[in-house]
Amino acid sequence: MGAPDDKDDDRAAAFREAGRLLFARPWVFRLGVVGLDTLPPADRIEIAFAGRSNVGKSSLLNALTGQNGLARTSNTPGRTQEINVFESEGSGLRLIDMPGYGFAQAPKAKVEAWTRLIKQYLQGRPNLRRVFVLIDSRHGIKAVDETILDLLDTAAVSYQVVLTKADKIGAKALDEVSAKVLAKLAKRPAAHPDLLATSSEKGTGMDDLRATIAELLEQSSH
Repeated sequence: MGAPDDKDDDRAAAFREAGRLLFARPWVFRLGVVGLDTLPPADRIEIAFAGRSNVGKSSLLNALTGQNGLARTSNTPGRTQEINVFESEGSGLRLIDMPGYGFAQAPKAKVEAWTRLIKQYLQGRPNLRRVFVLIDSRHGIKAVDETILDLLDTAAVSYQVVLTKADKIGAKALDEVSAKVLAKLAKRPAAHPDLLATSSEKGTGMDDLRATIAELLEQSSH
């Protein structure tokens, strides 16, 4: 019999391979949702991605799936103004791209409408397994991020922080921001204790993110 850490290594390797296969399949944009009544039925596991505008959410989704044109990227904050839904036939999984938050250019009424939509989605979606909250590694958690984390804690939705653009700062700076983020998350009831550091440009951390999602999918099938 192997040692316990051998089993852990085997399990981690199995999820990495499952994640690779999961995102090697073709993913497609299914629809954009502006109201909960137009959401697809809750017939499969959903993983959602949230983040402030220009944090690199679309780039991360493209890197995750290996499809450069899947999610539209833009330098204009607030381009994602609805809940975008992505699916892959037979995967048992749906990816949800939530509207970017925290930009000043949009009309107040529109921001309030998106905020309301996000709240309703988070509180009323029984098949939502985790929200990955994207935080720019150069800036750490900002006040506007705290607002969405408060919302997730209140809704009792499991969430995990993904640091983006990790290639834009040095290793020491990344360690420092990671420590600060983890310290803040330790006080939050719905936060997952593990951080993921990624770079969509370099592909860093994508294997770990895919493996994490594959593990969530496997847990949810039991």
